[in-house]
Amino acid sequence: MSSLRRSRLAALGAVLAAGSLALSATPAVAITGGTQVADSDATYAYTAQITIGAHDRGCSAVLVDAEWLLTAASCFAEDPAAPLAVPAGAPTRTTTAVIGRSDLSGTQGAERRVVEIVPRTDRDVVLARLSRPVTNVTPAQLATTAPAAGTELTFAGYGRTKAEWAPLQLHTGTYGVDSTAATSAGVTGKDGSAACMGDAGGPVISGGKLVGLNSQSFQGGCLGIDEAQTSTAGVIARVDDLASWIDEKAGATRIVDFNGDAIEDIAIGDPMATVGGHTTAGLVHVIRGGGKGIAEITQDLDWVAGGAEAGDHFGNHLATVDYNEDGYTDLVVSASEENVGTAVDAGFVDILFGGKDGLGSGPASRHFEQGYGNGSIGGSAPETGDRMGASLTAGTSAEGRPWILIGTPGESAGSLAEAGVAFYVHDDTNISISQDTSNVPGAAEAGDAFGTSVTGDSNFIAIGAPGDAIGGDANAGNLAVLSHKLDADGRPTVITGMDQDDERIGGGAEAGDKFGQALALVAYRPSGAATATDSILAVGSPGESMAAETGGAQQAGAGNVMLIHIGADGTWDYMHALNQGSATDDRSGTIEAGDYEGSSLSAVNTAPRQVGSAATLKVAVGAPGEDLAGVTDAGAIHTFSLLDAAGANDLWIEAGDGDGIPGAPGESDKLGTSIHFTPRNLYAGMPYGPAATGALHVLPFPNAVSGGTSRPATTYQPGQGGLPANGTYFGYSVR
Repeated sequence: MSSLRRSRLAALGAVLAAGSLALSATPAVAITGGTQVADSDATYAYTAQITIGAHDRGCSAVLVDAEWLLTAASCFAEDPAAPLAVPAGAPTRTTTAVIGRSDLSGTQGAERRVVEIVPRTDRDVVLARLSRPVTNVTPAQLATTAPAAGTELTFAGYGRTKAEWAPLQLHTGTYGVDSTAATSAGVTGKDGSAACMGDAGGPVISGGKLVGLNSQSFQGGCLGIDEAQTSTAGVIARVDDLASWIDEKAGATRIVDFNGDAIEDIAIGDPMATVGGHTTAGLVHVIRGGGKGIAEITQDLDWVAGGAEAGDHFGNHLATVDYNEDGYTDLVVSASEENVGTAVDAGFVDILFGGKDGLGSGPASRHFEQGYGNGSIGGSAPETGDRMGASLTAGTSAEGRPWILIGTPGESAGSLAEAGVAFYVHDDTNISISQDTSNVPGAAEAGDAFGTSVTGDSNFIAIGAPGDAIGGDANAGNLAVLSHKLDADGRPTVITGMDQDDERIGGGAEAGDKFGQALALVAYRPSGAATATDSILAVGSPGESMAAETGGAQQAGAGNVMLIHIGADGTWDYMHALNQGSATDDRSGTIEAGDYEGSSLSAVNTAPRQVGSAATLKVAVGAPGEDLAGVTDAGAIHTFSLLDAAGANDLWIEAGDGDGIPGAPGESDKLGTSIHFTPRNLYAGMPYGPAATGALHVLPFPNAVSGGTSRPATTYQPGQGGLPANGTYFGYSVR
């Protein structure tokens, strides 16, 4: 506790969140003893002004990371007098931030939306995530020692002055430290300086380092305060001891959170479910985190495009991204067998936006259908068998721009049936990528099925064409890699193409390899780099023949996965292969015909800001054709490290082995068909059984990696835990 008595603190003018922020056009006059910051002075460029709601409340803040601000919790509290009662997650009201702009009428710095808040419970502090990184302002550096009594501190903010309600100019003042407590310090403004409403959350600096945030003040001399109140005393919230907390929160990967409550939600597709009597119409179940209920999304809802019809397969593929950058996760969902007019199985895709009450409570959904809307999708015609949305992925680029990639492998190129195409969606437009696109390797041919698989991370995207013939070998397969940087035509820039006849990739292209049938990309930070500039691409070749021993017979369809390192400049190198065990290695499993290892892939980086390691970079590999104990196609999942020897870091997962898949291996269960890896869980869908409805098993991350200590797993299944009893291929897709 500071030397200010508790009774005096209770009387503090209270918190410094301002009311109306209608900006004044009159030049600012700083509080007596304060100083305006000149436009040319970048000393306090990390200071931000935040506006909550329709100018309902305004505060100051400080950039401490390219994506994060520190500010006062009281800015977001419904009752600012109780500043610690702030829920985590998306702000309840639209919140914007201007960073690095000492004159708010100028254009320097950056403007962003605040999309997530992470509160402390022990002081008047929150971290506020920005919609996109700020790259033209240097974040403040935190002090490492508490402010000592008797020292001088500088504070900055955009709050009221002696003469103005809402000045346009950043101003600074000077504090003297009266006393220091565990999470705060008592201060008094010097030379008439005082923190006023609107200064809450602004930086308090000692020796050029951030030591605290403006929190409470008597506001003596501030416009609108009783003239009899002359005290400039106040309290700052200490932040000098928060570096590890900031690093932990800023470095965490985003969760799927459709309602913005900071609790992870799950979307589970059942594309063969019956809806309103229509078989195989398909639906999506949403499990709201924190026990907040279950929702069912079908095309019969008035906010979802189309209507439930037999054979639509709605929910066939899912992806998630905060596409409109409002802090709520949005669900991208395909109905790849949807009929469009007379075009059978043409397919389409929708973005279903999250909101404070979950999916459907945000903006109206956005619909993507060939011949509808703008861009390449609008300029294309739906045709029978296009299967738009047969593969799907989404994410954000390194600069923070959301994107979606839609595979349409059945698309014809002129008379070339099933040549395939992919659509790259960003902002308010979209553009096509095919093997007829300039610089994309290969040429469009019938049956290439370009777009069968799609993947992407913050650096690159990749598109697979497993049906491509290489050197006369049918279905050998290839792929294209592109960056998010748009070329002169507005397309992602082509980086390279790959097939197994490249001398850097072992094996050689062979008929039926289906190289590129499954893909997974993950960004990582290499040693010596400041950020995650590089990527690792995992390429599934499930048709690959492999020998279980040197000189032994080739096992057709054993399957293989190849790892490719892609550098920041787009150059690439083959790393090594991932496959089941042979007589000469220590890998789990046994190479056998028909395992189809690599049919599905999902890669994850648990610590994207740290230098990548064997412990942080993992991939899950599906082997749905695995026979176990005489049971045909029981299936299995094989996890590996992406940066170390395969056998030393792999884990074999099958039903009943204690990792979290219950029961025993069953015939045609095909475990490994549906997998999704996150830093928290491995989601293993079992749409084909043993439950007649299908099921989803959620394995905590330690269960799914070598050396982890198993924890209780969770199973979701129709008819249990509040889920409706109907289900056909429940768990076919999950996000």
